[in-house]
Amino acid sequence: MKKRNPKALLPIAVFVVLYLGLGILFEYVMKIPMGFYNIPIVVIFLIALMVACMQNPELKLDDKMKIMGAGIGDPNIITMILIFMAAGIFVGVVGRSSADSVAYFILSIIPAKFSVAVLFIVSCFVSLSMGTSVGTITLITPIAVSVANASGFSMPLCIAAVMSGAMFGDNLSFISDTTIAACNGQGCQMKDKFRENFAIALPAALVSLILIVVLSISNYTGGNIEQEYHLIQIIPYILVLVGGIIGINVFVVLLIGIVSGAAIMLITGATEATALLGSMGSGAAGMFETTMVAILVSAICALIREYGGFEALLHWIRNVFKGKKGGQIGMGLLVGLMDISTANNTVAIVMANPIAKEMADEYGISPRKSASILDTFSCIFQGVIPYGAQMLVALSAAAELGAKVSAFDILPMLYYPYMLLLSSLVFIFLVPDRKRQ
Repeated sequence: MKKRNPKALLPIAVFVVLYLGLGILFEYVMKIPMGFYNIPIVVIFLIALMVACMQNPELKLDDKMKIMGAGIGDPNIITMILIFMAAGIFVGVVGRSSADSVAYFILSIIPAKFSVAVLFIVSCFVSLSMGTSVGTITLITPIAVSVANASGFSMPLCIAAVMSGAMFGDNLSFISDTTIAACNGQGCQMKDKFRENFAIALPAALVSLILIVVLSISNYTGGNIEQEYHLIQIIPYILVLVGGIIGINVFVVLLIGIVSGAAIMLITGATEATALLGSMGSGAAGMFETTMVAILVSAICALIREYGGFEALLHWIRNVFKGKKGGQIGMGLLVGLMDISTANNTVAIVMANPIAKEMADEYGISPRKSASILDTFSCIFQGVIPYGAQMLVALSAAAELGAKVSAFDILPMLYYPYMLLLSSLVFIFLVPDRKRQ
C-alpha cells in the first residue's frame, strides 16, 4: 500500500479551479454564449498533466513517462476509445432524419393531448438508441417548440420533457459514452450494468411520465402536429437497441447499426455515397475531444495513484462514509462533484473511475453496481446544472425558433433527474443487497 499523499491530488484541484473558474467568468461575467464550452478542455487537462509531471521530483521524467504509458495502455482505455469511434460513426450515419421519423411517427398515432408525454418517450427512445443526450436534445427540441406553439402546451414543460427523456437514454444506452466509460473503467459487461441500472431508471421514468401527463393535459388547447416521416429509417435504432439488450458484443451491435443505417440511407435516397462517407468521418471526429480527455485523464490518474493521492482520498472517504451503503453514496457524491466541476458527465466518470474502482474493492461493491452508480449520479447532476451542455443546447435550439425561455423556467420541470435521484437513494438504502446481485 502506497503512502498517503494529499498533495498528489493537486492536478485535479488545478483542473477544477481553471475550468470552473474560466467557465463562470465566460458564461456569467463576460456573457459569452455557451461560455463553458468555449474553454478548450483538452488544454486545461494538459496543464493539469504538466502539474502532475512537475510533482515528486525524486522520480525521473522517464519513469513518469512509463507510468503514464501504462495508464493509457490499459485494455479498458483502448476498448473505450475504439467504442467511442464506432458510436460516433453510427450517429453520423443515421443523422437527424431518422430521429425526426421516430418523433413524427409516434405523434401521428397518439392522441394530440398526450403530445408532451410523446416528446418524453421519443427522447427516451432516441437517446437510448443514439447514446447521446446532447444530440437528442438538438434533434427533438425543435419538434418540442412546434408542439408547444401548435397545441398551447407550456414551452418550459415541453423542453423539460425532451431533456428528461434525453438523460434517460444517456444513462442507459449501450453506446452512450458515459456507459462505455463507466463499464470499461469498472470492468463490467454493458448488459450487466444495463440490468442494474434499468431497475433504478424505470420507476423514475414512469413516475416522471405520470407527472408530465397530468400537468400537460390541463394545458391542452386542441392543436395538432402533422409532419411527413419515413418509418424505414427507424430500423437502425431498433437493431442497435435490441442487439444491446440481448447481449451481443457492442462492436458487432454498432457494426450492424452502421451497415443497416448506411444501406437504408442510400437505398431511400436520403443521402449520397460521398455525403454518407463524410458523415461517417464527421461522426468519428466528433469523438476526438472525448477520446483525448480519456487519454489525458488516464495519464494524470496514473501519476496521482503512483504518488499516493488515491490513498489519501480513500482514507478521507473511509472516515466519512461507513459501510457498503455509505460507500455507494460516497461514490455517487464523488462523481457528482466531478460533474459539477467539469459540466461534462463523461469527463466526470473518466476522472472518478480509478478512485471509484478502489472504493469498490474497499467496500465490496460489485463492478456492475459501481458502474451503475457512476453513470446514474453523473446523469442526475448533469441533467440539472444550468451551465451543462444539455441545458445550453436546449435553450439555444429554442431561441433559434423564437421561443423565449430561461434555464430557471425549465429546472423545476426536469422531473426525471429528480425522480432518478430518489429512486437511486431508495435502491441503495431500502432494497436488500441479495435482490440486487
